[in-house]
Amino acid sequence: MRDTDTTEGILEKLPNGFGFLRTPASNYLPGPEDVYLSKTQIKKLDLQTGDIISGQVRQARNGEQYASISRIDTVNFEPPERIHQRLLFENLTPLYPDKQLSLETTPEDLSTRVLDLMVPIGKGQRGLIVAAPRTGKTMLLQKIAHGVATNHPDAHLIVMLIDERPEEVTDMQRSIRGEVVASTFDEPSQRHIQIAEIVLEKAKRLVEHRQDVVILLDSITRLARAYNSTIASSRKVLSGGIDSNALQRPKRFFGAARNVEQGGSLTMIATALVDTGSRMDDVIFEEFKGTGNLEIHLDRKLADRRIYPSIDVQKSGTRKEELLIAPDQLQKIWVLRKVLNPLEPQECMELLLSKMGKTKNNEEFLASISKMNGANTNTRENRSRRTRSR
Repeated sequence: MRDTDTTEGILEKLPNGFGFLRTPASNYLPGPEDVYLSKTQIKKLDLQTGDIISGQVRQARNGEQYASISRIDTVNFEPPERIHQRLLFENLTPLYPDKQLSLETTPEDLSTRVLDLMVPIGKGQRGLIVAAPRTGKTMLLQKIAHGVATNHPDAHLIVMLIDERPEEVTDMQRSIRGEVVASTFDEPSQRHIQIAEIVLEKAKRLVEHRQDVVILLDSITRLARAYNSTIASSRKVLSGGIDSNALQRPKRFFGAARNVEQGGSLTMIATALVDTGSRMDDVIFEEFKGTGNLEIHLDRKLADRRIYPSIDVQKSGTRKEELLIAPDQLQKIWVLRKVLNPLEPQECMELLLSKMGKTKNNEEFLASISKMNGANTNTRENRSRRTRSR
């Protein structure tokens, strides 16, 4: 590395006051290519962990172990002198999401079309994808990521995989246009936590600069397990082996998602694992249940029948969806829910997908809601005839 080279990385400020620029290539973990920032540089600009810094590099000399920053050019993509104008994330005013993250891309991608209508995601949403094993959660996350990258290129998309299988990491990296940060199951719990926390700090710094950030986390369950295995024991153990204090930090992590009044938003959609055979996972889900303002429930029976997306529409929904959807469309969606609610989850999704598949987009589909109402009436009559014939 020459003195004329420039670099960019995420600042991790250490307890002694100095820090290093970590890079996405190493999943923000310490490495020999990290660039040193002095305590004076950090204090002068009041830099925080998570700040995205670019500048000119001075190569290591006179026995120095790391290259260092000789000149800071930008902080969070803005001139350094503007850093003093930012409001700290903790001082920003949280609001309900009021702008929809539209995910619809092509007529054939019915997963994102279903989400846009039945479980709309807004900027600043805090949502859970509640999923048993092999219900298509990874595939759904990839489709959400594709929708965000296609329709909202200005948003900063980060897919975070915690305690994941290496092949799943490779597949995600090759499938989406966005940043993928991962730790695999063969790494220690402390590394899972370190990666998660520096990514969250990066997201906070971007929101402070009025940017929109979308984090897709797989999974909040594994992150909570990591915190549980590293926390000092409080000698108060809950059912499933969870320490009573272990969930405070993952709840704080998940709770960071918000829409803010001053501009910018942090959207977080996290998977929560259920029906894994682990009592600990069930306890973690129960603790996080109700902390979000959106829930997407995936149904194992639908997945077993290869019906995707395997969303249980009756159990899934978004709080304050009226802030995201135009009133005329919302009325039609409510009519649609009235049509679908009496049906079993399998019948519900099959009917919805069959009707949506005949239209080019959601706007055209909503225009055909009245026709679906008639079709559903016939379905109920046929079921009634079959029952009487028995």
